[in-house]
Amino acid sequence: MSQVYLLPVAVFLVFQVTFIGTYIVAVLEGHVVPTVPYISDAATYSPESCVFGQLINIGSVLLGITIYVRYRQVMQLYEHHPDLDSAVKRHSRVALWYGMLSCLGISFVGNFQETNVRIVHFIGAFCCFGCGTLYFWMQALISYMIYPMSGTRIYAHLRLGMSVCCTILFILLAVTGLMSHILFQGQNPRKWYPSDGGWYFHVISTISEWIIATIFSFFILTFTTEFRDISLSHPHIALMSYSTTI
Repeated sequence: MSQVYLLPVAVFLVFQVTFIGTYIVAVLEGHVVPTVPYISDAATYSPESCVFGQLINIGSVLLGITIYVRYRQVMQLYEHHPDLDSAVKRHSRVALWYGMLSCLGISFVGNFQETNVRIVHFIGAFCCFGCGTLYFWMQALISYMIYPMSGTRIYAHLRLGMSVCCTILFILLAVTGLMSHILFQGQNPRKWYPSDGGWYFHVISTISEWIIATIFSFFILTFTTEFRDISLSHPHIALMSYSTTI
């Protein structure tokens, strides 16, 4: 398998098609107002919730594979370049755990709607954005440490900038989202109007979520160039013979 670079591209396309497609269907079905709803609000009701859940599951699996390939890439660099700092190995393992927790959170968000299982949905959102942001910080640090063996200085700077943006947006999303729900006086948060209270906080929160989700997709897309130098082999299967006594 030599076209490993297609993995980040696939992750990017799946998530972007899922977010935009779900929003369009939700608006056409009248389930949300067109004015920037939360991504998960646009995927609350069927049929869009069904499509959203299915595509999110596919995307989270592809993302998990991409994160693992990145981990193995860094580990191979560490093994073949003795001059690399030993901290690279430790940082890469920590990043792997953060990345996998983020994938798990994405799956929770897609399969546990806010209107059905609120606590699990919020835990999933926290794991998705929180652990995802930590993963980006770790990868930005690793990008500097493995240069020039892999990657470029420009990509390292770009990943660092994305990590800073995600951190700011994550805090903004959480704070304004909480404040908007405290001030909300309407009947249905999925159809939030200016007269319902907390409108400006709501808009800031939803826009922050859309931007951070987009940055997440573009961050993964930055692995494409480095993955062009990677090839994967099929796993070796060992068959064990068992003798039976009659």
